Amino acid sequence: MEVKNLFDPAVKQEIIDRINKLTPETKALWGKMKVEQMLAHVQVPIGVAVGTRQIKRTLMGRIFGPMVKPILYNEKPFKRSLPTDPSFVMINTTDKKFEEEKQQLLEMVNDFSEKTIVNEVHPFFGKMTKDQWSIGTWKHLDHHLQQFGV
Repeated sequence: MEVKNLFDPAVKQEIIDRINKLTPETKALWGKMKVEQMLAHVQVPIGVAVGTRQIKRTLMGRIFGPMVKPILYNEKPFKRSLPTDPSFVMINTTDKKFEEEKQQLLEMVNDFSEKTIVNEVHPFFGKMTKDQWSIGTWKHLDHHLQQFGV
């Protein structure tokens, strides 16, 4: 797998194009999330990076996060159906509307840049560089867009 950097305008446009292929009827190829849950889910770490979302570090993250941090930016794809930190789980779908979540995600991806990343600490993985945030964000988005076939 080739990892990409979301700071690259061509890579960013590719992600935007893939997001735009999603519809409210798009079904997951694996996992339990619905498309609107996924759109909300991938916004959480972007919000952490840009400082609009605050999540406290856990003891597990402090202990294990730095050891497994390379999975964010190495060339191995994320495994399917990995457990998700509870703060990133989007269970309640009644308040998640597809178009709203999609537009919010598109805005977040469009705005994502070296200048907008203000948080140096990921709640699980610990201290991260801006490039690590960018590559990890691309890899997370890519993983979930693949989950929904785009």
